Amino acid sequence: MTSHLIIGNGVAGTTAAEQIQKHDPNAGITMITKESLPLYSRIRIPEFLSGKIPEQTLIIKDLSWHEQRGINLITDTIVSHVDYKNKTAVAEDGTLFSYDTLLLATGSNSFIPPIKGSDKKGVFSLRTAADARALAALDAEDKEVVLIGGGLLGLEAASALVSTGKRVTVVEFFDRLLPRQLDNEGAARLQSLLEDMGFTFRLGEVTQEISGKDRVDGVRLKSGETLKAHAVLFSAGVRSELSLVADSGMETDRGIVVNEQMETSLTGVYAAGDVAQFDDINFCIWPEAVEQGRVAGINMAGGKATFKNTPPSNVLKVAGIALASAGDIDVEGKMNSDIVATNTVYQKIVKDTDGNIIGCIMLGDTKPFNQILKQIKGE
Repeated sequence: MTSHLIIGNGVAGTTAAEQIQKHDPNAGITMITKESLPLYSRIRIPEFLSGKIPEQTLIIKDLSWHEQRGINLITDTIVSHVDYKNKTAVAEDGTLFSYDTLLLATGSNSFIPPIKGSDKKGVFSLRTAADARALAALDAEDKEVVLIGGGLLGLEAASALVSTGKRVTVVEFFDRLLPRQLDNEGAARLQSLLEDMGFTFRLGEVTQEISGKDRVDGVRLKSGETLKAHAVLFSAGVRSELSLVADSGMETDRGIVVNEQMETSLTGVYAAGDVAQFDDINFCIWPEAVEQGRVAGINMAGGKATFKNTPPSNVLKVAGIALASAGDIDVEGKMNSDIVATNTVYQKIVKDTDGNIIGCIMLGDTKPFNQILKQIKGE
């Protein structure tokens, strides 16, 4: 019986496990995670933070789902070392795991910039359910929160905090929100909608220092302004979790470099999801993690599947506002675009010189998105 080991139980690792079981029902599948929960929705963490849903509602694939498929899920366990030559992994408690094939699906960690004072009490990130638990424990009297970085999950978290009575100021290095998903006009409209909800913004700003003796009491900006803060939440992007490949000889860059089969430079070792880098791109997006996990799982089980680079796309809600974007959003306005704009809706369809749709932004109304995305992909 072939033994497959998966480190990480995010959507990439769980999808891979499902595919291995489908293509090799007799395989031994062990999945190890430092998380306390089976696969859950990170997208819904802000709902949990706001108190709208209980923690258990986050779960997508429960323990019985794993048991029915013969997947041995081991939670609350950190793998401290992998011996790639002898095909073994060691957990912090000394437990040894052997494997024939290995998938590294260790995901990513919130990036905390090296800002003075970032180690003080009251500084948070929001990547996991455990992070949400810590943030939710803020004292009700601690009203002032500064969000450093205007990323997607950060804005969603800020919305959850606003709904619980917190006052949130967003400090963003770029001069507009969500620069990867929105052009200037779309970002300005989103900002206006968020301001109507109670958000305050400092755009094009840099955080110099987080002040306070032991606990946060303010955030000093490069402009000289100091913002009052009972808590600071970082949403400054993510970095691939590469601790298990140090000194392994495995090819890495921003992530673990993989080929079309999701195999690393070491035979029999695969990577998928936020930790993987394919064709010089470290996607860190849910749909790509699903597809990479699918491809990795099939190949680990002896099948043949390849991962294809497709135009990046996002479909989500920012503070309850529908947003979708894909392909070339033409930030500089050099392409031909069809634009529909109202007080609550901004839709932009970007076309090349031949009239082919190559990108789009949809804010406030995303109903046409799937059809447009097919055209972008040439389907």
